Amino acid sequence: MTNHIVLFEPLFPANTGNIARTCAGTNTELHLIKPLGFSTDDKHMKRAGLDYWDKVKITYHDDLPSFMNTIPDINHLYIVSKFATHDYTDVDYTDAGDHYFLFGKETTGLPERFMQKYPENAIRIPQNDNNIRALNLSNSAAIVIYEALRQQSFPNLARVHRYEFDKLK
Repeated sequence: MTNHIVLFEPLFPANTGNIARTCAGTNTELHLIKPLGFSTDDKHMKRAGLDYWDKVKITYHDDLPSFMNTIPDINHLYIVSKFATHDYTDVDYTDAGDHYFLFGKETTGLPERFMQKYPENAIRIPQNDNNIRALNLSNSAAIVIYEALRQQSFPNLARVHRYEFDKLK
């Protein structure tokens, strides 16, 4: 079982860099759907991902239909959206197979027609809609991926690590 974070036409290199760093730390694959709002050589994106870029498996897709053609099980596609009617914590992510978490563009989200085609796949992170339009993309990706990993018992992740200069000792 592999988890995948999928970004539809991401605009801001810092968000993508932060998400790449989360992917490196969680063994999550990253998918970027073009067009991107930045160059993958962008210094801000590299700085946000620090020196972890070689630890992230990144797949580029020319467009949303191209990405959709790669999904083996549509039931394991989760569209993260403020328009969803059930919470991300209501889903069981322990089923065998890969799990894909699709996030929309920072400014406009996913295309409305696409959203209407897959309403049963949409999940929501609860938020106060009177105060904000949406949570930050990189924060949202981290929230959702860690819930999936929690349910999966954090596979292949260190639960404890000993450091030479452990501040708790």
